[in-house]
Amino acid sequence: MIVVEDVHKHFGGFRAVDGASLSVLEGSITGLIGPNGAGKTTLFNVIAGVLPPTSGRVIMAGEDITGLAPHTLFHKGLLRTFQIAHEFSSMTCRENLMVVPGAQSGERLWNTWFGRRRIAEEERALRAKADEVLEFLTISHLADQRAGEVSGGQKKLLELGRTMMVDARIVFLDEVGAGVNRTLLNTIADAIVALNRERGYTFVVIEHDMDFIGRICDPVICMAEGKVLAEGTLDEIKANEHVIEAYLGTGLKNKEMTGA
Repeated sequence: MIVVEDVHKHFGGFRAVDGASLSVLEGSITGLIGPNGAGKTTLFNVIAGVLPPTSGRVIMAGEDITGLAPHTLFHKGLLRTFQIAHEFSSMTCRENLMVVPGAQSGERLWNTWFGRRRIAEEERALRAKADEVLEFLTISHLADQRAGEVSGGQKKLLELGRTMMVDARIVFLDEVGAGVNRTLLNTIADAIVALNRERGYTFVVIEHDMDFIGRICDPVICMAEGKVLAEGTLDEIKANEHVIEAYLGTGLKNKEMTGA
């Protein structure tokens, strides 16, 4: 689904991504781990078109998508979420989902005058789909609540719900577990696995919670200092001497790798 070929991203003299190459198989849930500052989020931003690469290529399903804008990639089925949820805080959770699909009739001034029936029909369909998504994510009780008032974990579920409002092919999740309690994190994990198995979504997940990674991800890719260090199962990654050195070299304790 995705091939990253020798991607570099430099900010002045700082090499945030320094020759990273990796592949993401269609239908997989791939974990991307590494110590803070490894270049994981920067690589996500390059793949998703948020940042142009300094050099290198990104291929999606055989098509060179290097440097394409996020909205163009959105229409190709490549979506990403952020570590800090980006909800429309004054809108309800249902409305946050309903605004996702593009090219809605109500976006055109002419239709607001002469196409009101079409707009009403589209809104009914979008409302029904949004309610279905909220039910799937077990947060239907939040449908009419303002998105800015729900918990951090519920906002992460809402962001995942946005990907369900369009025909997503691959979704990049950036620290989906950050600030989320264990109960909601389990709900998020269940939703990701269900979307993968039932709807064919491909996922790439950045996460520091090794229990979460071990539960849903295979393979796991480890980055450090802007490069890919290793790839394999989580157990193989944990046993890799280069990976252990990368984590310990940042002053992190063994418990981050062991999940303790």
